[in-house]
Amino acid sequence: MNTDFLKKADEALPPLYKTAVASALPPTVLRAAESLTVDLGDHFVGRLSFTLWHEDVYIDAPVTLTVRFCEAERELFDDFSDYHGWLCRSWLQEDTVKIDFPGTVALPRRYAARFIRITVTDSPKPVRLSDIVFTAETSADDAMLLPAPDATPAFSDIDRVSVRTLKNCMHRVFEDGPKRDRRLWIGDLRLEALTNYYTFRSEALVRRCLYLFAAAPRDALGFLPGFVYENPVYHTGDWCLQDYSLLYVCTLCDYYRHTGREDVTRELVPVARDIMNAVHAMTDENGIAVGTDVFVDWCEGLEKTAAFMGVYLYTLSLWCELLSSLSLTDEHALYRERLESGRAAARRHLFDEAACAFINAYDREQYSVHATAWLILGGVLDRTSAREALRRALASPDALQPCTPYMHHYTVEALLATGARAEAEAYVERIWGGMVREGADTFYEAYRPGDPDFSPYGDRKVNSLCHAWSCTPAYFIRAHGLGRRTGDE
Repeated sequence: MNTDFLKKADEALPPLYKTAVASALPPTVLRAAESLTVDLGDHFVGRLSFTLWHEDVYIDAPVTLTVRFCEAERELFDDFSDYHGWLCRSWLQEDTVKIDFPGTVALPRRYAARFIRITVTDSPKPVRLSDIVFTAETSADDAMLLPAPDATPAFSDIDRVSVRTLKNCMHRVFEDGPKRDRRLWIGDLRLEALTNYYTFRSEALVRRCLYLFAAAPRDALGFLPGFVYENPVYHTGDWCLQDYSLLYVCTLCDYYRHTGREDVTRELVPVARDIMNAVHAMTDENGIAVGTDVFVDWCEGLEKTAAFMGVYLYTLSLWCELLSSLSLTDEHALYRERLESGRAAARRHLFDEAACAFINAYDREQYSVHATAWLILGGVLDRTSAREALRRALASPDALQPCTPYMHHYTVEALLATGARAEAEAYVERIWGGMVREGADTFYEAYRPGDPDFSPYGDRKVNSLCHAWSCTPAYFIRAHGLGRRTGDE
């Protein structure tokens, strides 16, 4: 562990901004088995307090309350007793609270919620609940938020929900989701940081997260852990996802392009260099990087070699740009040669010319949008061929499709790289616009249009409905002008 990097990460710790969101409900008298529901009016992340007092006579036994925090209204009515997901049920946002004496009650745990239901489970006498306040927390500084772009009404709504999603994931680090996990993942960080540059502009938070990962011990191959905890103590996960390590390099390249901080970038270049060399060491006799621990997407049965090769080539292209900007000429020449030979190898062994598709023996002849999008981003095809290959994959019933906004993001990025701007807008409107039409206040961790119960964890009830990797439409709208209003609108 690099304690110097940990110290630098702590020096960039942002302040938390707290806002009291008071309930408009009048004091409410409840008896055992009765409940009240609070609508906060939007999605917030924070802590609940309220006053509980006796109504007619003094309470002569403890009062038991059940408090449920819901990101969406449908969660108010979920039966948690039949939860059957494979993630720990303790992530379900419901607490049982025993209160011995009337007074002000402040729940210590932080929650993500739009709706709160408080039920009197047991009480010997009627009780009165009042002064219900949810204190929202975020490190996003509203004073730094760039103005919303002049977009169509549909894309303005998408931008607003995107910004709210990012804001509610910005705390001591860029969290992946404030309801569940609450840790810093590399894949989420890369997308949050990109969107942050066009919204809240917190350079310090990106820098902090880069140093937190750089401080971590590596695995035997030289890869970073996929995530870290840092509160109250620093702890790293033992799951080293190789595509996520590559995205750390991308995040560093983005950081320099957007901030120009050469001091920070040069200090972290050795970390990135080790990752690039570790992946190069995994290339086989055909020049294809074959990963052993790769994420790509929560898509059941997905083969990942071609997609991982695409992530590698995409990262190499950004890495070469960074090396050139830093005038590291000799290194630039070395990695540029790796990029060009890797692109040639990918076209030779991963692309089926006759089918205009990335269907290959490495992935057991599987067809997927994932491989197509990533290898296009890796620069394997010319623009015309890339556009045709991606259009075919997206339209084919035989091709596996993305199931998370994380992979949806890179699909949109690939569409833009091929010049398919109209298709990119339609894709954003279908996926993220679909969530808005469902009433989303923030964007979901996983989304399949027409399948509201879809969950990669075996049960929708543990899904995060405010998730970091879903925030990027604001990036596309602000950086690429998607959804821009025309003179006729």
